[in-house]
Amino acid sequence: MRKALLATLVLSPVLLHAQANSPAQPQNTLESRLAAPAVPGTATTTKAFRVSTGVAIPKLIHSVSVSSDNTWPWAVTGVNKTVVVGMIVDASGVPTDMKIVRSAGPEIDKNVLAAVAQYRFKPGTVSNQPTAFPLNLEINLLSPAR
Repeated sequence: MRKALLATLVLSPVLLHAQANSPAQPQNTLESRLAAPAVPGTATTTKAFRVSTGVAIPKLIHSVSVSSDNTWPWAVTGVNKTVVVGMIVDASGVPTDMKIVRSAGPEIDKNVLAAVAQYRFKPGTVSNQPTAFPLNLEINLLSPAR
């Protein structure tokens, strides 16, 4: 068993070298192309076809302050909070399908979702047509002054 293992280890580099230096075997491959029908008496030229004029992401145009009746989360930690809200901004610029991606606590999250529901966006576009876009919005909440 040891002799077979040793022979395999010794011959492996030789076999790999032989395989790397061997000529490539011809392979049958299929190729497909789109071709325009030839019109007699005209020259054929190919013109690039533009698929899209571009993509523009939604832009925030109206925001509302996040309000809270209770400042206990900052009293406990004394640091700023960050909440990330995942949403889809529809073709009219209204946030829909909102969910919390990064939480700062249940009460704060509820207030953030209420405020973000009132946000308005300039809708994102594809080829200059408004369309729905998924978006993650990061909201930094500053601790109130003591």
